[in-house]
Amino acid sequence: MSAPLTAHAHEYGLVGDGTADDRPALQKLVDALGDATAEDGRPRTVRVPAGRYVIRDEPVLWRSGVSLVGAGRGATCFALANPGAPARPVPLAWFTTAQHGAGRDHRIADVTFAHFEIDGRGVVTEEYEVLAKGLGLQYVLRGRFSDLYIHDTAATGFGCDFLQDTVVEGVLTERCGRQDPGEKMGGAGIGIGVGGWGPVERLAVTDCTARGNGTNGIFLELQQEEWVPPRGIRVTACHTEDNRYGISDWGADGLLVTGCTMLGNHVAGFDVSAQGTTSVGGRGGLVTGCVIDGNAGDGIALGNTPGPYGFHGNRVSNNGRYGYWQHNLTGGDQEPATDIVLDSNDIHDNALDGIRLDAPLHEPAIFGNRIRGNGRRAAPPTRGGGEGVRCGPLSLTDERADWLPGGHRGKELRVGGGPGGGETEGAGTGGAEVTAVVTDNTATRLTLAPRRPGADTAWPDGIPGPGTAYRLPDSPAPRAGLTAAAAVTHPYVHGNRVRDDGHPRTQVHAVWIAPEATWTGGRVSGNDFSGNGSAATRFDSAPSGGRWRDNAG
Repeated sequence: MSAPLTAHAHEYGLVGDGTADDRPALQKLVDALGDATAEDGRPRTVRVPAGRYVIRDEPVLWRSGVSLVGAGRGATCFALANPGAPARPVPLAWFTTAQHGAGRDHRIADVTFAHFEIDGRGVVTEEYEVLAKGLGLQYVLRGRFSDLYIHDTAATGFGCDFLQDTVVEGVLTERCGRQDPGEKMGGAGIGIGVGGWGPVERLAVTDCTARGNGTNGIFLELQQEEWVPPRGIRVTACHTEDNRYGISDWGADGLLVTGCTMLGNHVAGFDVSAQGTTSVGGRGGLVTGCVIDGNAGDGIALGNTPGPYGFHGNRVSNNGRYGYWQHNLTGGDQEPATDIVLDSNDIHDNALDGIRLDAPLHEPAIFGNRIRGNGRRAAPPTRGGGEGVRCGPLSLTDERADWLPGGHRGKELRVGGGPGGGETEGAGTGGAEVTAVVTDNTATRLTLAPRRPGADTAWPDGIPGPGTAYRLPDSPAPRAGLTAAAAVTHPYVHGNRVRDDGHPRTQVHAVWIAPEATWTGGRVSGNDFSGNGSAATRFDSAPSGGRWRDNAG
């Protein structure tokens, strides 16, 4: 076979009729072009016209210097399938350390993957298999992944690790990780392992969208505990929605996240924690100019990090628990996080506290923020059923209700369960109680989160019938703009506006120091603590030392 610089797929045996197995022809072509590139050092490109190209039962082992370019997302589609090998993962292209000895000196270099779709619906493994990705390459140098649509893969959609001098741009991932119950490795839209190139990995992830994926929308994960967390990674202008986590930093150093939107994710919009394979949280990151809104759990969840970390000029709003939650998971770093900075953020209308500190902090700086109208989960417990109650795929309506708008935000709705669950037995639920999470509510309608990322309904076994019984729990109190429930030493809290001008005022206190907290030293000055639902401050544990002065309210 001759090896031109540009090979047109149909001229080398690929059919693209949606039926024929195009994998053997593509593998033969990639090998020929890879051999030629290794011989003369000139990268090659496979151009694939419109069509549906089936990759059946085996992935294509990729070669350095070989690019794959289609005719566009809606035109060129690679359909993955494994009917003859149900135990085998079938990504479109793979090259890994474990299977192929990939490494810094045995890498994929000078490649572009652009302008095509990967449909992963045809791959179903007997058990969850982390390698059942759309793309699964490791140790890529000078790569470009552009204008790709990857959807419905069994595991992560874009699952490429150790990307040096590489750009990931305009990648759309939807409903990836469909075989991941949410607790396994992988299962993300865009999942990138880091650390393989050493302390610096020059990677840009930009203008990507990740929606309805089983675990993370976008995550960076340190792959070996002894490796140095790498610097040089940027995530800009990306959108994450309806994933378990929006964007996660599980082991980078100095990650830059700028101008991103993290909306309607189930656990948190932005997460730093020990959930990665090495239980190493990120550190040194900066999150700026992002909208983190309407997530069913927390807006920002930060923990298992030594610090520093900074959040500047973000909107953190309408989330179902805390706007910002400092916490540590068991198994990760437990030392106090140093130099956490919250600067000029707008933190408002979250269901519970605007800022909640449940893990120790040393020398945090919280200044110039507007922390207002939080504690929206203020409605009392309620139950109902019978006439006027009806359910939709993502809603429950009670025409006789008169709920506080937003007052049930983040609560767990229980439906059915017989006479004990409400006024009437749960029609359409077989009497069995089911639960759903309330993301928001009007006076008569509850909006519910999908039962899992990518689902189109909140209900596991069909929509409950008319009149079904339901109940909602009570709201916690107090709910503060800033709550300290752990050791906070030498904080700097200055120039914040921590108040609630709503009707009713659901943010009960500006600052609450809980009984289990210690607040030592530091400076709290020049803040506006007026206009909250109760007192400006509540000290169940008295602060020790430091200066509190010139605060209004």
